[in-house]
Amino acid sequence: MQAAMAGFALGFSLILAIGAQNAFVLRQGLRGEYVLPLVMTCAVSDAILIAAGVAGFGIIVEQMPTAVEFARWGGALFLIVYGAMSLRAAMKGGEALEEEGRNASSLWAAVSTCLVLTWANPHVYLDTVVLLGGISSQYSPAWGFGVGAVVSSFVFFFSLGFGARLLRPLFVSPRAWQVLDVVVGLTMWAIAAKLILG
Repeated sequence: MQAAMAGFALGFSLILAIGAQNAFVLRQGLRGEYVLPLVMTCAVSDAILIAAGVAGFGIIVEQMPTAVEFARWGGALFLIVYGAMSLRAAMKGGEALEEEGRNASSLWAAVSTCLVLTWANPHVYLDTVVLLGGISSQYSPAWGFGVGAVVSSFVFFFSLGFGARLLRPLFVSPRAWQVLDVVVGLTMWAIAAKLILG
C-alpha cells in the first residue's frame, strides 16, 4: 500500500504541470467534445508507458538517443504548428461555447491530436518510463508503485476532462475563448522551445 501511495503521489505531481496534452484535454472538456475517448487515450497511454518503465524498459530508452531525438524534433514541429493555430484562432476571435455544443472536429482528428501530443513528446518518456520506472525499483513490490502511478493518471485526466464543464459558463463569452487560445498557443510554443533548446 505504501508503494502504491508513493506511486500515486509522484505520478500525480509529474502530470499536474500544464502541458500541451493537458491544455488540449481541457479545451475539449470545455467544448464537451469526445471527452471520454480523449481521457481514456491519455490515461491508457500513460499506463502503457508506466508499465514499460516498471518492467525495466527505461534502460532501453536511455540507450536509444536517435529515437528520442526524432521524437524531440517531431514533437517540437507539431507543437509549433498547433500553437500557431491556437494563436490564429485567438486573433480571429468570435468563437464562443454554444450551449447545445458543436463538433468542430471528428473523433479521429481529436484522438490523433491527443496521440501525437502524448507519444511525440520525449518528456513523457523521461517522466513515465525512465523516472517512474527507475524509482519503482526502490519499492517493494515495484508493480505496486506502478499501479499507484497509473491510478493517478486516470484520476487526473478524468478530473480534468469532465471537471472542465464547471468552467463552461465562463466560456460562453468569446473573450474567454480568446484568452484560452492565447494561453494554449503560448504554452505549446514554450514547450516546443524547451524541446528545441534541450
